[in-house]
Amino acid sequence: MDLAAKVLKGDVRTAARLITLLEDESPQAIGEIEKLYTHTGQAFIIGVTGAPGVGKSTLVDNLIGAFRKQNMTVGVIAIDPTSALTGGALLGDRIRMQRHAADAAVFIRSLATRGWSGGLAKAAIGAVHVMDAMGKDIIFLETVGSGQVEIDIVKAADTTLLVLAPGSGDEIQTMKAGILESADVIAINKADTEGADRLLSEIESMFSMKALNSNDRIPPVVLTEAVNDKGTDELASALREHRDYLKSSGGLPLRRRARAKLELQEIVEGHIKDMLYNLDGSDFLEKLIDELETGKTSPHRAALEIISRLAGTINQGKGKAKNGF
Repeated sequence: MDLAAKVLKGDVRTAARLITLLEDESPQAIGEIEKLYTHTGQAFIIGVTGAPGVGKSTLVDNLIGAFRKQNMTVGVIAIDPTSALTGGALLGDRIRMQRHAADAAVFIRSLATRGWSGGLAKAAIGAVHVMDAMGKDIIFLETVGSGQVEIDIVKAADTTLLVLAPGSGDEIQTMKAGILESADVIAINKADTEGADRLLSEIESMFSMKALNSNDRIPPVVLTEAVNDKGTDELASALREHRDYLKSSGGLPLRRRARAKLELQEIVEGHIKDMLYNLDGSDFLEKLIDELETGKTSPHRAALEIISRLAGTINQGKGKAKNGF
């Protein structure tokens, strides 16, 4: 039985192996994902973002329990920073969710960023497909929390949960970054600490001004205390309500189209980077760099030459395919 068939039967070990192959960019993984693709699109994907230290992982841990009480199966993809020593994920998020490790209906997987921008690991959307094909009802996609690039989570999720905390110094930065305006549900975690009420007032004030000029939906703000498991049920309810809103308003297909576009762009970008890497050791690229260094050409002109060279490589590949090579 191939990997895809085992994943469709819910085999966790096979799913974990396939995700590892995706991280390693194995050609085998591409073929297996293609088999799974037609079996995806049923899971509800919740993106969880926010600055480091606001309690995202503990909050997700609590939400897993809330959704499991409703007999919903859950997948978690925790995007961890890459270890400088091993190149792998630091696994901090998965460690904080260990109380669900023995639950067969919960699958938690950490992915390393490996330098990929946007706060998402390169294999993240592929991992979403794997968990979706396994039959998970809810999939949490928790990001690194690295600032403005976190905006990509909006394109990768059905619902975006923004987690804030008072006194962490991220309030103004987050508001300027634009992710606040893209959030569907907001959680003010550590609500029992000083400054929570002020943060709530600031957010409500911002949204009240926005409401004067727009008919857009105003995201609910939920106060939580993740370490005490307070506010979890209210937050889970707000997430479910947003899912229902997307279904009734017709917004869900639009978000999933955006996710398909993001995945396509990342795959194309990855192929181009690989082709450029292959040029890196060639005399052609070294000659261009020499000309840049001596002022004989400009970066723009050199870039166009590289693009022309890559296009020629692609056309040669097409010719070989037609000739049966």
